[in-house]
Amino acid sequence: MATHLALLRGINVSGHNMMKMDALKTMLENIGFQNIRTYLQTGNVFVDSEEDASKVGFMIKQEIFKVFGHEVPTIVITKEDLELCFKNNPFLKEKDIDTKKLYVAFVSTQLKKENINDLKISQFKPDEASIDGNRIFIKYAVGAGKTRFDQKYIEKKLNVTSTIRNWNTVTNLLAMYSEE
Repeated sequence: MATHLALLRGINVSGHNMMKMDALKTMLENIGFQNIRTYLQTGNVFVDSEEDASKVGFMIKQEIFKVFGHEVPTIVITKEDLELCFKNNPFLKEKDIDTKKLYVAFVSTQLKKENINDLKISQFKPDEASIDGNRIFIKYAVGAGKTRFDQKYIEKKLNVTSTIRNWNTVTNLLAMYSEE
């Protein structure tokens, strides 16, 4: 049995796609997942399952729609994905980096380094981004709320599903994975 981390995009944000974590946990138990743990109210859910990551994501997305009536994009990642965030994030190598400005966009498919050209990141300067597999490392100059370089833009330009987490959340999710 493997532990999977499902990143649910856009739940309990600004009054949209509202669902209580207890109800979400019950729903996930009812479709066979075990050892369900959530982090924050915004869609970070650990589940244990015999299924592979893509099946887990599909099952969660379908059941949320059936039970709550919300269309919620879901990306399932592994502990190794989170570990690679720490190993491969180029912005962590910068001296005196303010980790409050760091984010990771998790995307639904493996990207190539040249996909960075498709993002046309130079038009968002001084924001910066770097692609690594199914992750886009982002350093916002001012903050995530004051940029047009967001999840919707990434999805449109790369034709992927994505969800973004701040560095504090990434750090805490990896710590939770390690508590197993």
